[in-house]
Amino acid sequence: MATRLDTPLYRLSARFLLVFLVFMVLAFWPSYFARLFEQPNLRFHAHGIVLTLWCVLLVVQPQLLRTGRRSLHRVIGKASYVIAPALVAITLSFVHYRVGGGIPRGAPLALGDLYFLALTLNALVAFAVLYGLAIYYRRDPQVHGRYMLCTVFPLFTPVTDRLIAGHVPQLLAYVPHVNGSPLVQVAGFVLADLILVVLALGDWRANKRTNVFPVALAVLVIYHVSVVTLPFVRPWGAFCSWFLGLPLS
Repeated sequence: MATRLDTPLYRLSARFLLVFLVFMVLAFWPSYFARLFEQPNLRFHAHGIVLTLWCVLLVVQPQLLRTGRRSLHRVIGKASYVIAPALVAITLSFVHYRVGGGIPRGAPLALGDLYFLALTLNALVAFAVLYGLAIYYRRDPQVHGRYMLCTVFPLFTPVTDRLIAGHVPQLLAYVPHVNGSPLVQVAGFVLADLILVVLALGDWRANKRTNVFPVALAVLVIYHVSVVTLPFVRPWGAFCSWFLGLPLS
């Protein structure tokens, strides 16, 4: 019996991911896309290219299945075995360069640096977990597709941060502040979690499925809680100092 793929969630996933891709380009337009030839070094381009490729992959794949081109979907899907590890490795190097390049060796890390490292490094962990689950269930198209969709949620805050700061800065007054600095990422956290709650409820109502979006939500909540707690825990500072001491950039 063929697996039924033509569900409302499945039909709309490509549109949702396309909207996210559009917002990503809009968010990064002033700092990256409009200044392609002004970037400090190739790390910025590598980071931008691999994230864009991942989002394009997420848009294309469900569209191929929706239109019945499963063979092409499988061929292009193999590219994720390269793009996903590259996304993690390139982002690690990029973050190492961005933070470690401005701190003298052995100097204590500021709270802002600890927070940024928790935000970015733990996002990579959440991304890797969700992608790993997608690959583990690759022979179950319904589960695989849902987990692949969920890999976009750890990438929310770089987009929402820039859109809020650039277009609706009034929202900064409503997010928590630490040492006078707004934790604008909390807005992205809340948005991602709310969308996953809606997806979980809709999936249960339409398909009686409870085994994907709640798991993804749990992964995201653990990630989000870690970002606002780890910077205040001493072992995290030791880990970050060790990380920045690695020869990654």
